[in-house]
Amino acid sequence: MNRFFDDLGERWVAAAGRRSAQIEPPTLDAELALELLELARVAARTQERRFAPLACYMAGVAAERLRAAKGGVDDAAVAALILEVRQELETEYPLPTER
Repeated sequence: MNRFFDDLGERWVAAAGRRSAQIEPPTLDAELALELLELARVAARTQERRFAPLACYMAGVAAERLRAAKGGVDDAAVAALILEVRQELETEYPLPTER
């Protein structure tokens, strides 16, 4: 997506390596990034702002569990999963209308 996230992915690989584990560098697709940012926005407005990163973490865990259970799940499918849950949250916790 950009150099910051490429570098961050390499840092995760190095940190895992220091724990005697080999992992592929995590990547961030632009569509998936947008859905995560939207999820964070909704979480921050419907709950406490500090919940936004935790909501994104949970989305990542759910995505990996979906990939493990189903196999062949690409970033577009993960983005669709996040979109679905975010829309449910927006319906359940509508943003206040401005006056």
